[in-house]
Amino acid sequence: MQFDFMERGRNRGTTAGRCRQGLLAVWLTIAVVMSSAQAIEMTSLYSVEVAQDPDDPDAQTNAYRAALTEVLIRVTGTTAAADSEELALLFPNPAQYVRQYSSGPDNTLIVSLDGPAIERVLQQSGATVWGTERPLTVVWLAVDWGLGDREIVAADDPDRFASDSRSIDRNRLLRERVQAVANRRGLPIVFPLLDVEDLQNIGFSDIWGGFDDPLLEASARYGATSVLVGRIRPEELQPPRWTWHLDGQRFAWPGQPEEALDQLADALAARDAIRGDQESEMIELTISGIDSVVAYGRVQQYLENLRIVQSLAIKTVAGDRITYGIAMQGGAERLDNVLVQSRMFERGENAIDGSSYGMNRRDGNILEFVYRPAPSSLMNSEPTFIPDESPES
Repeated sequence: MQFDFMERGRNRGTTAGRCRQGLLAVWLTIAVVMSSAQAIEMTSLYSVEVAQDPDDPDAQTNAYRAALTEVLIRVTGTTAAADSEELALLFPNPAQYVRQYSSGPDNTLIVSLDGPAIERVLQQSGATVWGTERPLTVVWLAVDWGLGDREIVAADDPDRFASDSRSIDRNRLLRERVQAVANRRGLPIVFPLLDVEDLQNIGFSDIWGGFDDPLLEASARYGATSVLVGRIRPEELQPPRWTWHLDGQRFAWPGQPEEALDQLADALAARDAIRGDQESEMIELTISGIDSVVAYGRVQQYLENLRIVQSLAIKTVAGDRITYGIAMQGGAERLDNVLVQSRMFERGENAIDGSSYGMNRRDGNILEFVYRPAPSSLMNSEPTFIPDESPES
């Protein structure tokens, strides 16, 4: 039996969230700023907080079902899983996937599910599975409140005066709206700090006027490969305008913050999720620049911990170059995406000219990369979009 959640999800509108969000918001902001610049390993995909009706005799069972539904939205990469009739066929007894649970605030239940077991069921059914390694997105959001009141939404508002409480509240609400959808879809995002370094390089006019190059440069300090730029004027009928940058490509679409984050999640899942019935491929990966035992250990540990890798073996060693034989689903393109997002590697010189992949000229299943980890950060199927239009000045 095969189900294609991804294809159905592209043709559906945004669905309302069924669970309380916020478990990842504070943790993710801190983790992104404190960590090295790498793709984010979303280890909390399988833990959710869901409502539990105290008057419902089947409250716990229904909470387990709701938790499983939210997890499937994150893992399949589409909100179609929330209303899927096939869900009951694939997972007739959600309780068997519950690893632990605890009571949360305001009649909620915090549930942790068995991720590997859920992924096995999806893969065996031929459903799409979106892995845990996901690119970090920096969200630059400019808001024109009217009457000359303009600002950029920051990660926090620690330096504002009490007189700015209105600004603090409305920015916090905007951040929460964006973060709620990001949490539901399993998207790692971060807002800029807007500290001295950011403000020296970025101004409101850069975002509003569509001058995205400075934003891309400023986003590098956050270790992000994905940059989402939003422009909101609340008092106008015209919907907010969004621009998304990834791997040198630029896409644009209108919509409210919730719609924009759903679009972003759909696009990333369309790029990175794979079908469970997709056959494994053998890939030859050569990594140069491994010039010490420490470098070897880091590269080896990183590759061994990739969940997309089914088997890994060293084929040859020559100087600072190691060639690996890797078996995985999704092929060389998927591995290339993951390695680039990691910020530990750069594509080798033998990559095909003009290609977005580090594939050798001789064979599409041969990748060449250089081990070149970025310095520590601050503190140690293609989607279809509405055609891009230059934003108003």
